[in-house]
Amino acid sequence: MKKKLKIDSYNKKILSTLHLEGAVTNIELAEKVNLSPSACFQRVKALKEAGYFRNLHADINLDQLCEHVLAYIEFTLEDNSAPSQRRFVNRINDIPEIMDCMQLSGDVDYISLSCFPNIKALNEVCAYLSDQPDLRIKRINTRIVLERTKWFLGYPLAKLKWLDDEHFSGEMVSERVGM
Repeated sequence: MKKKLKIDSYNKKILSTLHLEGAVTNIELAEKVNLSPSACFQRVKALKEAGYFRNLHADINLDQLCEHVLAYIEFTLEDNSAPSQRRFVNRINDIPEIMDCMQLSGDVDYISLSCFPNIKALNEVCAYLSDQPDLRIKRINTRIVLERTKWFLGYPLAKLKWLDDEHFSGEMVSERVGM
């Protein structure tokens, strides 16, 4: 089990900054959160070891780099038992083009954001999944993304209630986004 840390105002500022600016240097981060570089480095290391963030990622501009098709894929299962859901999730996890998968309430069981090299590859994976009798997929709907008018720019941390403290104002995040 990972060690639980107190998420004080410094740790909140560190997480809020890293969340939106993952490429910031330790010295820049230390200045932004008003800590010494060594204290900042130790806190970042402890936060990562405690599991409060997993990785830092680059936001790749796919439109500039390669041809691709983004699509949301909706899955409706015939059987929503726990073993059936585990089989489905395990199979989805084996397909790197399916980048995100969320279980939903309502008439669709799962929705996935996917990125394929072309529509043919998207259709092949959908056909492969629907041909798996053990998955018991009732229906697959694909929704091709025509244009990205807004993309994930980070969680609205300044607007969320932190689990261990109701008093964080989120000034680091709100200052950057002009709130």
